[in-house]
Amino acid sequence: MSDKKEKEAKPKKKGGGMMVKVGGAVALLAVGGGGAYGLVASGLIGEKHEATKEDKNPKLIRKGEEDPYAPAAKEGEHGEEGGHKEVDGEGGSEYRTVYFSFAEDFTANLKESEALIQVSLAAATRRDYRVVLWLQKHELAIRSSIIAVLADTPELEVQTVEGKERLQKRLTGAINKVLTEDEGFGGVDAVYFKTFIVQ
Repeated sequence: MSDKKEKEAKPKKKGGGMMVKVGGAVALLAVGGGGAYGLVASGLIGEKHEATKEDKNPKLIRKGEEDPYAPAAKEGEHGEEGGHKEVDGEGGSEYRTVYFSFAEDFTANLKESEALIQVSLAAATRRDYRVVLWLQKHELAIRSSIIAVLADTPELEVQTVEGKERLQKRLTGAINKVLTEDEGFGGVDAVYFKTFIVQ
């Protein structure tokens, strides 16, 4: 009987120890989760997120927009100082076009023919003036590529309008290939014939 009284006399635990254990576990999870989030957010663990690369290629220039790479107009040339203001039409493309004329003509024998072709060319771009600067910078390589395209052109092709249009596209592609190899970006939209002689 005395044993029974001793057991009954001890105070009963009210589950306080279990609450401390659960609370401690929740606290550890919260601290661990916050730490893991911090490591992921800082890029120390997990998948690294590359910063968005800025596109450094020549940009399209809208009509009326200033081209940051264009040379300043000299006295007497187009531009406000020379008395002439750039004027863009309201129709057509929303982007302005700049032309680069190659200084010298291109002459080559036509493919499997005795005929010669002589053309003078201009390249057009709607992108900023860097494209024109690259055309000037790489003119020697571009000239070589253009002559190769002309020499690979059959005489029959240059006798039709459709053939000349195909030749223009091939010349545009050749110029853009040189610019892409040397500068990482083409930018020439079209090539135009200023003169076109086959003899």
